[in-house]
Amino acid sequence: MTDKNDDYLIRAIRRRSLVFAGLGLTALPSFAQFRVEVTGVGLTQYPIALVPFTGEASSPQKISAIVGADLERSGQFRLIPAGGVTMDETTHPDMATWRDRQADDLAAGHVTVTGDGRYDVRFRLWDVVRDQDLGGQGYVVAKGDLRLAAHRIADYIYEKITGEKGIFSTRIAYVTKTGKRYTLWVADADGENAQPALVSPEPIISPAWSPDGTRLAYVSFESRKPVVYVQDVSRGGRRLIANFKGSNSAPAWSPDGRTLAVTLSRDGGSQIFLISSSGGEPRRITQSQSIDTEPNFSADGASIYFTSDRTGGPQIYRMSSSGGAATRITFSGNYNVSPAISPDGRWLAYISRSGGALRLQVMELASGNVASITDTSNDEHPSFAPNSRLILYASNERSLVTTTLDGKIKARLAVQGGSVHQPVWGPYQK
Repeated sequence: MTDKNDDYLIRAIRRRSLVFAGLGLTALPSFAQFRVEVTGVGLTQYPIALVPFTGEASSPQKISAIVGADLERSGQFRLIPAGGVTMDETTHPDMATWRDRQADDLAAGHVTVTGDGRYDVRFRLWDVVRDQDLGGQGYVVAKGDLRLAAHRIADYIYEKITGEKGIFSTRIAYVTKTGKRYTLWVADADGENAQPALVSPEPIISPAWSPDGTRLAYVSFESRKPVVYVQDVSRGGRRLIANFKGSNSAPAWSPDGRTLAVTLSRDGGSQIFLISSSGGEPRRITQSQSIDTEPNFSADGASIYFTSDRTGGPQIYRMSSSGGAATRITFSGNYNVSPAISPDGRWLAYISRSGGALRLQVMELASGNVASITDTSNDEHPSFAPNSRLILYASNERSLVTTTLDGKIKARLAVQGGSVHQPVWGPYQK
C-alpha cells in the first residue's frame, strides 16, 4: 500500500473504507429479534414506567420493549416495572399510584392493525410528579417500519424529559468478515434491522456518513487496491472519488458535506489531501515525511484531527483544515490512533495501546483530561452519536458496543455474524 508498511497504517486504512450493492435501505423488513444487552448503572437517571402497549402481544415488534431498551441504552433512564397494569394512551393514570412506585414519568399506548394491513401505533407521555400530560404521537406504518416508529417514540420521550434531541431513529453502518466474504451493513442505532449494502470477496473498510445522512464515503479493494467511493444510500448509485496512484484511503466529510479529507500516497508517502465530494483534483494539506492518516474534521470545520508517526509512534495531532503547522494532542502512551471528535466539539475519542491491549479513551479537549473507558483487549474505531452523549465502537472483533462518556453504562448491540469492524454512527435523520 505504501513504502512504509507500518502496523498502525494498515490498521488505519482498514478502518476507513467500503463498497455497496445498491440495495434500498428502507424497504426490507427486519426479522432480527430484540436482543440489546445493557450493563452498568449511571449516577443520575430519570425513573420512567413504560406500560406494555395494548395490542403489542400480537404485533411482530414489541414497541414498549424497544422503547425501553433505547432509553436504558442512553444511560439517562431507569425503567420502573409496570407491575401488570393495563392501560393505553386514552387512559388517565392515577398519578399517586405511580408516584408510590417512584416513577417520575409514565408512557403508554396501543398497537392495532388497520384495514389495509398497516399498523396504527399511538402513545402518550405523562409527568407523574407534576401531574401533567406531556403529549404524544401517532404513526400508521407498514410492518417493516414498526421498529422505526418505536425509535421515534423513544426520541420523543427522550427530548421531552431531557430537553435534548433523541438519537434512537438514527442509523449506524459497520462491516463484517465471514470467511473470505466482506459485508457492509446499515442498521438501526440499536443494531437491529440490518440491511446488507454490499457483499464482496475483497475488503470493505472505512465507512463515513455524509452530514445529511444521505451518502456514505468508503474505501473498496475490489480493484485490488484501496479506492474511495461515495455512495447514495437510498438510490444505490455511487461515484468514484479517489483512484490515484498508490493508496487512497480514510475518507472524512467536512461539516458542510462539500469536501472530503482523504489519505493518499500518490506523492510517495501517506499524506492528507482535500478533495471535492463530487471528485476532482485533490489539494495536499500535510507536508511531512511521515505517515499522516485518519483525518477527522472538527465540528465547526476549522480544524482536522489526524494520526501521524512524525514523533516516532502514532499520535493524534490537530491542524487547520486549510493546512499549516500541526499541534500534538495525545501524549500518554506511544500508540494513539483513530481520532473521533464529538459533534459538540467537547470530546476526543481514540484508541490507545497499553500493555498490548487496544482500549477506548476519551479526552476532554478543553482540559486535556483523559479517561480510559474500556478494559477489553481489542477495541477499534470509536464514533460519536449525533448528540455527543454515546460512543459506538467495535470490541474484540465480535461485538458492537455503545458506551456513555464515563463508561458507566455499556450496551452490546445486535450484529450479524462474522468478525465485526469499522462501526460509524450516522447523523440525525431529516
